[in-house]
Amino acid sequence: MNSVGILIGIAALIIGVVVGYAIFNAVHQHNIENAQNSAEGIINQAKRDAAAAKKEAIVEAKDEAHQYREQVESELKSRRDEVQKQEERLLQRETSLDRKDSSLENRENTVTDREHRLDRREEKLRLSQKKADELVQQRAEELQQVAKMTQEQAKELLLNQLKDQLTTERAVMIRDSEQEAQLTADRQAKSLIVQAIQRSAADTVTEATVSVVNLPNEEMKGRIIGREGRNIRTLETLTGIDLIIDDTPQAVVLSGFDPVRREIAKMALEKLIADGRIHPARIEDAVEKARDEMDAKLREVGEEAIFDLGLHSMHPDLIKTVGRMKYRTSYGQNVLTHSIEVAKLAGIMAAELGEDVTMAKRAGLLHDIGKAIDHEVDGSHVELGVELTRKYKEDPVVINTIASHHGDEPAKSVIAVLVQAADAISGARPGARSESLEQYIQRLKKLEEIANRHHGVDHSYAIQAGREVRVIVKPKKVSDLQAVALSHDIKHEIEQQLEYPGHIKVTVIREVRATDYAK
Repeated sequence: MNSVGILIGIAALIIGVVVGYAIFNAVHQHNIENAQNSAEGIINQAKRDAAAAKKEAIVEAKDEAHQYREQVESELKSRRDEVQKQEERLLQRETSLDRKDSSLENRENTVTDREHRLDRREEKLRLSQKKADELVQQRAEELQQVAKMTQEQAKELLLNQLKDQLTTERAVMIRDSEQEAQLTADRQAKSLIVQAIQRSAADTVTEATVSVVNLPNEEMKGRIIGREGRNIRTLETLTGIDLIIDDTPQAVVLSGFDPVRREIAKMALEKLIADGRIHPARIEDAVEKARDEMDAKLREVGEEAIFDLGLHSMHPDLIKTVGRMKYRTSYGQNVLTHSIEVAKLAGIMAAELGEDVTMAKRAGLLHDIGKAIDHEVDGSHVELGVELTRKYKEDPVVINTIASHHGDEPAKSVIAVLVQAADAISGARPGARSESLEQYIQRLKKLEEIANRHHGVDHSYAIQAGREVRVIVKPKKVSDLQAVALSHDIKHEIEQQLEYPGHIKVTVIREVRATDYAK
């Protein structure tokens, strides 16, 4: 039973395998046929797509070839046009060059003709010049015979005529230059200076070389002299000042050129008179105290001047030197008062011109600082002032102002020029300075001598206290234009030969009068 079942199972298995194989073959055959059909469809479709793509590629290639051909033809056409234009330009240039060549040839021919004509003219001129020289020589000989003058005499006559002509032209140039300068600068300068003078009204202090001390009674003179003159000798030795005790009632005169020492002696003597005890030991104490008080007073005066001008940060020793200027005079004018006035004038003018007002005031105050010590140290007040301000490290503008305010050095700043002008204004004001009678008379005589020694001057007069010289000329020897040159020459000689404060006006007068009488 089991064997039968096994056999049945095996048979069934075999049948199943055979049936499955048959089915598989049928299915596989069917799939193969389908695949072949599908492959043939794909191949056909691919052939159709390839044919279509080929057609499109051919069309596109034809289009691109057509476009490229058009582009190439366009470029060729533009290049042909450009070449044609270049050819036209070259033709035009060639034509222009031909015209220029012909023009140059014509010019060359013209120049050649002109050269020939000029050569002919030059030859004619040479001949004419030769004839002219012969004629001039002939005329010169005839003139010598007629005028009875040699060639040298004729030359001298011509030179004199030329000199007169040049003098006239020089006078015209001087007059025109002065008028032009005055038109441009005179108004502003006058306005500026007048404003400065009006805004600064400083008093002028005149001091002599003596001081007077009043006494309470005549007996005090004997006490000042002392036994055998020991008191007066002690006072004179300690102060360096001479005491003059004469018949002047109730007064003692102190004489000396050093104003500071004279002031110390005056203060000491006033202290001794007030105390009543006068003997050598007391005199020494009084003089020593007077010196201490004088130092403090000098510093106080200097500080007051600086404060009045609005200046600051000045060296203490320089402030003391500024105070010493109070006891120094120049031409009778107090130096400190003059310096303060110059500082104010310079400051006002600097403000009008837009310059540094403080620097202008500082330079104006210190411009004569050397006069405070020039009686103690050798050298001019300009040199001493420069040395002193350099020692205390003042600004270079101030130093140059001091060095240049009398023309010893050139001014390097506008402030230096303003201080020069302010110094001249302050010193030239009427009554500001005084001179000795002898110097005054000598200056007047010198002015007239300078004017009288010029050719054509009849006589001259120094007037206005020596601030003007009027020159009267002979009208037949000096013309109007020569009078202008004469005033200019006299002005230069005065500047070179005289020393004077302020300005001197030179006026040349030429007058012609014609007088007749009717009968």
